[in-house]
Amino acid sequence: MESDEEIRRVPEVGLELAGPSTSGRETTAAAGTAAGAAGTSSASQAATSAARRRGRSPADKEHRRLKRLLRNRVSAQQARERKKAYLSELEVRVKDLEKRNSELEERLSTLQNENQMLRQILKNTTVNRRGPGGSSAGGDSQ
Repeated sequence: MESDEEIRRVPEVGLELAGPSTSGRETTAAAGTAAGAAGTSSASQAATSAARRRGRSPADKEHRRLKRLLRNRVSAQQARERKKAYLSELEVRVKDLEKRNSELEERLSTLQNENQMLRQILKNTTVNRRGPGGSSAGGDSQ
């Protein structure tokens, strides 16, 4: 499995012979350093750099397009993986909530039955205290 950094790295395609690089900026910086060592002013370097940017070769344009496409593919793949992980997490949460809901429904049913039984017991107890006549309005005589 490749690391995130390896996945995001875009390979250079045939632009440099000196060695591997991760971006064209390093090549420009190295060329600017070499030119600076030769005694060229920074104003002429900026002008040269600006001229290079305006007049890109078709190969450079194609290279940049391919890099952009590859970055987009990597980004799209990462987005799909994030979405898949998110959906898995939601599915787990749904199962947990469904389980909790069924437990609560069962508890509700049990408590309703218990409440009904207690009301019936209370009703029977109250009827037995009053006696068969129905009312016990302070009439116990000894």
